[in-house]
Amino acid sequence: MDANEIEKNLQETTENGHKISPVLPEGIKNYLIDIDGTICDDIPNEEPERMLTAELYPDALETLNRWYDEGHIIFFFTSRTEAHREYTERWLKQHGFKYHGMVMGKPRGGNYHWIDNHLVKATRYRGKFTDLVDKEVTIQVFDDGKHE
Repeated sequence: MDANEIEKNLQETTENGHKISPVLPEGIKNYLIDIDGTICDDIPNEEPERMLTAELYPDALETLNRWYDEGHIIFFFTSRTEAHREYTERWLKQHGFKYHGMVMGKPRGGNYHWIDNHLVKATRYRGKFTDLVDKEVTIQVFDDGKHE
């Protein structure tokens, strides 16, 4: 599935009679996957020569390619810079990753808190890719006056 096919899958959405940003069909996820320390060795931007020899995490390759084959959208969202794009794409291709695109220049330092008008779910990588499971956790949200 290329960018045009992704666009064709988007469904028009309205709110209060006005068009709003389209959404993917039910059951299709837009995965944003970090690279360093998540699918391979953690390589800092200051050592780009190591990027081509980073050790692959095999469970990441298997899981992400399966999600891709199931029709989900796979984008890498990395703190690597545009200067590292060519090395990164070469490494991903060498290892057989299937993906739709890559967003470079994610802020460095971790402790991310994503605020969006669309539903966002986050999963912290802790050493192994598996199928996702449901788990009850406490999260921080805006006080919308509803206490569900």
